[in-house]
Amino acid sequence: PGELRGWQTFRRAYRLSPGHAPRGLVQTTGTAGGYDFEPIKLNGKRLLMTELRVGIAGLGRLGRVHAANLAHKIPGAVLTAACVPGADSQAYARQELGLEKVYGDFREMVADPELDAVAIVSPSGEHCWQIEAALDAGKHVFSEKPLGVTMEQCLQAEAAVARHPELVCMLGFMRRYDKSYAYAKEKITAGAIGTPYLVKSTGIDPEAVVEGAIRYSGTSGGIFLDSAIHDIDLMRWFLGSEAAEVYAMGCTFKHPAFQDAGDDETGVAVYKFKNGAMGMVHVGRTAPYGYHIETEIVGTEGTIRISAVPEKNRAMVYDVNGARTECVESFPERFAEAYLTEMEEFVRCVREGRKPDTGVADGIYATRVGYATTEAWKTGKIVKI
Repeated sequence: PGELRGWQTFRRAYRLSPGHAPRGLVQTTGTAGGYDFEPIKLNGKRLLMTELRVGIAGLGRLGRVHAANLAHKIPGAVLTAACVPGADSQAYARQELGLEKVYGDFREMVADPELDAVAIVSPSGEHCWQIEAALDAGKHVFSEKPLGVTMEQCLQAEAAVARHPELVCMLGFMRRYDKSYAYAKEKITAGAIGTPYLVKSTGIDPEAVVEGAIRYSGTSGGIFLDSAIHDIDLMRWFLGSEAAEVYAMGCTFKHPAFQDAGDDETGVAVYKFKNGAMGMVHVGRTAPYGYHIETEIVGTEGTIRISAVPEKNRAMVYDVNGARTECVESFPERFAEAYLTEMEEFVRCVREGRKPDTGVADGIYATRVGYATTEAWKTGKIVKI
């Protein structure tokens, strides 16, 4: 194999990624470079040898993170198309990503026979119908959270997934792919802190981007659906149980525009789980020092804290203000590696013919709990889930 002549010609002819080792090749006649290949199998399943051709829907802040990863950082995948509204976003797709196929209509993009999969990073209310349209068009799907903004939408997506068991549909709960959160899960599973009985989760967006949050608040579904879905998923993951009831409240002290839109700038919710465990979520939009994500899991024999200080790195700054560490500024910065890891996992799932650990069922659960939390927040009552 090390002396295989015509490998580059063969690779281009069969759309193989540069990282593929030329294993499983058999010499034939009349094919590219004089070679053909036998399918490589893993656990009896045929692997996808060609590069996974992916189209992306949405090129906002997170969409551009996923687009860059697919375009430049994931072996076995290639970004070939984008669906975005507006001239600026379409110009970005062509000029910065080098894409020739740029669409304004999602259904037109997924009808492309030269597309294998789509990454949906569009506004939350678009996710479910786009998932359904892509699956019905025979495309594998990666979708960002939340699954949908209504339970009806979520069930629509669930039905589409059930119609297409041959396709991969993965939901982007990226914190599960963060090294620190994954390590915490491993320690809990190994019994390092005994039986976990309490999860405390904090997520506060930076004040620096609050104007965007205000503009979005009227259509976000409320602070808990907008900001607490990842925390809800992590509580379930760490505690190994489902939430049974919730009490929630909210307040606004700095930006009355949130309440004008029927929302709040800060929310707190307390959960009781079916196994007797508890959870507490604090979400907000006005951290003056950066992006604050912190999680604590308390068990009968110990405690794990993740990002107790939301540090940018391990550097210590000494100046007129004393000794201090700077804080991470945004979610793309804090979870950059996790976003890459989850998309790598999606590509591997498609290529290896297996299902991901995070799917539509997880999205439906998180959305159901999010709606119950929103009801508790609006009514001031304990809500059964």
